Amino acid sequence: MKLSVVTPIHNERENIAEFYNELTTALLSFYNDYEIVAVDDGSTDGSWTELGKFAQNNPLLRTIRFRTNHGQTAALMAGIHHALGDIIITIDSDLENDPADIVRLIRELESGNHDIVSGWRQDRWKDHGLTRRLPSRVANWLISRITGLPLHDHGCTLKAYKKEVFDDVELYGDMHRFVAAYLSWRGARVAEIPVAHRPRRYGVSHYGIARTFRVLLDLVVMKFLNTYMNHPIRFFGGIGFISFLLGFLAAILAVVLKLLHFADLVETPLPVFSALFIIVGVQMIVMGILAEMLMRTYYESQGKKPYTIAEKLNFS
Repeated sequence: MKLSVVTPIHNERENIAEFYNELTTALLSFYNDYEIVAVDDGSTDGSWTELGKFAQNNPLLRTIRFRTNHGQTAALMAGIHHALGDIIITIDSDLENDPADIVRLIRELESGNHDIVSGWRQDRWKDHGLTRRLPSRVANWLISRITGLPLHDHGCTLKAYKKEVFDDVELYGDMHRFVAAYLSWRGARVAEIPVAHRPRRYGVSHYGIARTFRVLLDLVVMKFLNTYMNHPIRFFGGIGFISFLLGFLAAILAVVLKLLHFADLVETPLPVFSALFIIVGVQMIVMGILAEMLMRTYYESQGKKPYTIAEKLNFS
């Protein structure tokens, strides 16, 4: 089987030579049929020129350059779209991932009943205080609970995939952190093994605490799409019925208070609340119906199917 190694690059000029040498050495030690797909995500430090020096002498290094910075998710998806291999490895180019771990990922992928093998940077924060370890553990625990995929390290780029798991899959935003979880929702079987983590040698890390909020928002979007993509009326209609029920109860209470001479309708805000909740309830139900129509249009206009097939027998 052919192997494709996909690596996103953004302002990593100082790391490229060492990364390329380590990667090719590791690949040649156990695999001959491979390609490297490097995606320059709008670098401004000369990374593209540095990549070109190696691509001229090695046709197995295929390079793509974005016109501007689109983010790591877009870079990974571009590389995956252009990959020709049956197995896809994703790896960062900042030397924090060790290319020597690729062989272990592939062996686990081939020996076990898995579609994805994810790396776990087990010792990543061992020399850091709780200010780095605790947020990382909490974030991974939260992602595991919400997605239902119990991984220790959802953010590790070093992963091995069978190519077919990406059929009809598109990722947006910063969703590369949840790619294993997203694919597991589509039936992919995921395993996790410890991998090495090395401190950055050159350049500046592109990650920070500011991305946490964007990651959480992307997580909410993914969870919504996975749970309600095919049945949006269940989400909007559920909220609508609850709101409608609250409005109905507020109206009954207002009438009871009036009949028992505790308060006139103009003396209590209950009629206003009743009207508000009923209007919101109707709007949410109508929104759910419109969402159902949009969902059907989405599938039918693009020829998509609301299911995925693992394999078939006795079909010509």
